Amino acid sequence: MSPFKRFWLKLVQWEYWPFYIFYIPVEAYYLWLALKNGRFAFLTSANPSMEFGGFTGVSKTSIYELIPSEYLPKMKLIAPGDWEAARKAVEWIGYPVVAKPDMGERGKLVEKISNELELEKYVINCPVDFILQEVIRQPLELGIFYLRHPEEECGHITSIVQKDFMSVTGDGAHTVQELLQKDERALLQIDFEHPRFEEVMKEVPEKGEKKVVESVGNHCRGTVFLDRCDLIDEELTEAIDQLSKRIEGFYYGRFDLRCASAEALKRLEDFKIIELNGAGAEPAHIYQPGYSLIKAYRVVFWHFKQLARISQANHRRGVPQWGFRRAVAKLFEVRRYNKMLSKG
Repeated sequence: MSPFKRFWLKLVQWEYWPFYIFYIPVEAYYLWLALKNGRFAFLTSANPSMEFGGFTGVSKTSIYELIPSEYLPKMKLIAPGDWEAARKAVEWIGYPVVAKPDMGERGKLVEKISNELELEKYVINCPVDFILQEVIRQPLELGIFYLRHPEEECGHITSIVQKDFMSVTGDGAHTVQELLQKDERALLQIDFEHPRFEEVMKEVPEKGEKKVVESVGNHCRGTVFLDRCDLIDEELTEAIDQLSKRIEGFYYGRFDLRCASAEALKRLEDFKIIELNGAGAEPAHIYQPGYSLIKAYRVVFWHFKQLARISQANHRRGVPQWGFRRAVAKLFEVRRYNKMLSKG
């Protein structure tokens, strides 16, 4: 793909825009909400049980501790360079495992580990505390956005996204890499030279065989986000509301989970929560290919308005909000942390 075509595709399809570009109008709206609410870090009271309201720089382990254990995969927190602890964790969990930084965001340093050599490389290269987590086998991965106003009895599902992982369908003649060369999304988002693709790129899938190339469900790593708000109904809302109320101090955010089916999820059966994101969560269905940019901004602005309402309601109930200096110090801490991840 020529540099000009790459630039043009990213320009006209906003889902490929860098995060910081898309969020420029959102940041302006946030500052307006901050002025209106009288405090820069008003969102820190959105989820009282999460540091910084779950906005950014939050330990995943601390959030997992809030969730009933029966809904979680096996996992273990590992200190940087602790090979022995990592080896013992995998003996308990079993290969493959997902390795990810305890405070990582947007798929940074998230890898699927299939053997001891890959694990050793990850332990050597990861500069921060990381989690080894069981790979969940349920076929359907969903991101379900939930919010509940503290003064209301029941909450609401406001967004559902289904993740369709980067894959190819074989023809029995071409390699995975050759098939991906025909896919604009792959050419825009896949790093063909990354070591994790070294073996899979050489494979020649059978005719009709679907081969998943990237098993990490992040948009920036090629996963297609599909709008599945059609799944929202009274039964599912009641189930997620019931689940959310078991998580102390949680009012606003997104469940990333894998389940056998939407029907099973309505019964709170056969599913596992991969992550729970707080005030920094996005209603990710907006990244559906072809979704209107104007409509996407309306959705995001509406969610930030609800975030402010929830935060202020909690504040009235006695939940403190961080001061400006503390919030800015945290943002600089997160910036330094992300720089470390980039070097890993």
